[in-house]
Amino acid sequence: MQVPSAVPVMTLGNAILFPQSMLPLYIFEPRYRRMLADVLAGERVFAVALRRRDRARETPVSVAGLGLVRACVTRPDGTSNLILQGLARVRLGRVVAYRPYRVQEIHPLPPAGHSTLVVQALTTRVLELAKNRLQQGKYIFSHAPSESGGTAPLTLEAFAQALEQLAQLDDAEQLTDLVSATLLRDPHQRQLILETPRLEDRLRHLVRFLQTEPDLSDPLA
Repeated sequence: MQVPSAVPVMTLGNAILFPQSMLPLYIFEPRYRRMLADVLAGERVFAVALRRRDRARETPVSVAGLGLVRACVTRPDGTSNLILQGLARVRLGRVVAYRPYRVQEIHPLPPAGHSTLVVQALTTRVLELAKNRLQQGKYIFSHAPSESGGTAPLTLEAFAQALEQLAQLDDAEQLTDLVSATLLRDPHQRQLILETPRLEDRLRHLVRFLQTEPDLSDPLA
């Protein structure tokens, strides 16, 4: 599809939208209700960005995920549940509008690069760490945040199947995104993976995060 030059931007405290991932969202704020209505009447795309921690006002980070609304159910009270499919990494540019909701120019980021022997070795290590989580019966989080910050779990079976399929396809970039979106609990770790240009560097970050991640068997960890 043709990517628009500017799109609405939803800024959230723990949301990271990776390409090809599915993100359930619950829309209840008036500004985002208006945004969603306009999005559905148009090209059905908007960006999801993490909120910057170093700014007093609500400001998004510079790299976000562009998503397509795949399904949406609107209730009589005006709230909505939707499924957003990640399309691409984008860099946010000039602000076109602040009200009634933020709209910014976007610049799609290029692919992360070709597979190399180093990438293949790092991918193998990521698979080992991810499969170790499965063998230990760790609880898997999909990090599908709503406006209120809730999450929806991804089943172990679904994650395992997706992992095996991507390993067979030799798609290191998509595998990195899947494991990052599913296994990393810290949104700022996921954001670092999202915004890192080189695939080799993304994998190095991911291996380090997986090796130091707290015990996922404790939901309060």
